[in-house]
Amino acid sequence: MGNKINPVGFRLGVNKEPSAHWYAAPADYPRLLKEDELIRATVLKDVGHSGVSRIDIERAAHNINVTIHTAKPGVVIGRGGEAIKALRTKLSSKIPGTIGVNVQEVANPNTNAALIAQRIAEQLERRFAFRRAMKQAVQRTMESGARGVKVRCSGRLGGTEQARPEWYADGRVPLQTLRADIDYGTARANTTYGVIGVKAWVFHGEIVGDKQRKAAVLPRPKVDDDKKRRRRPAGPRRRDGAGRPGAPAGARDARPRARKERG
Repeated sequence: MGNKINPVGFRLGVNKEPSAHWYAAPADYPRLLKEDELIRATVLKDVGHSGVSRIDIERAAHNINVTIHTAKPGVVIGRGGEAIKALRTKLSSKIPGTIGVNVQEVANPNTNAALIAQRIAEQLERRFAFRRAMKQAVQRTMESGARGVKVRCSGRLGGTEQARPEWYADGRVPLQTLRADIDYGTARANTTYGVIGVKAWVFHGEIVGDKQRKAAVLPRPKVDDDKKRRRRPAGPRRRDGAGRPGAPAGARDARPRARKERG
């Protein structure tokens, strides 16, 4: 089950929420779903280079609120808000209704699965070594405070003749645990020798009851090598029953006892 189902869809209603918040009658559902796909495609085409990790769409009557979660909000907004105004005008010309566009910054891009996959895909398109790109992504994610990470690339890696998958992981990634908060993201690298798919799983911890996790923005503490080499000082040694100092507590007297001679 772990690799055969979307981890986000598997946890909807448990600790994940859908990216579209609206309800429609069966007759209107196909039209609104098509509009959502058009909104997402337009946003990714215009500001997809700014590291967009998630697009939330909320509908209320004829009002549509689009929230863009990005790692670079300044690129989406533009100088003086020109870029976001142009995006709002473009969406209004394609979709009927009042459209509002909001921008929200991603707290820690290094622990966001979608951004991790996008970064690896960009490196593969620039002909980086795929093993180095994957290992660096795993190391960077673990140092940023994640509990576990797994990265998988599949395709003609390195321009080989036969396609194959490669993956690297670190920490725990319990895909079958429903209370586990696992972030999942995919990306597509269009290389000259074919398409390479990139998947990323990030484990942020377990959600028990009403306790929600906070964004991991602090790096993982590093243990100094000098502290590892230091040995714990030995405590004071007690006197044994014979009264000899320096012997451990409860130790028996090592001196041989005199045997009684039988008459």
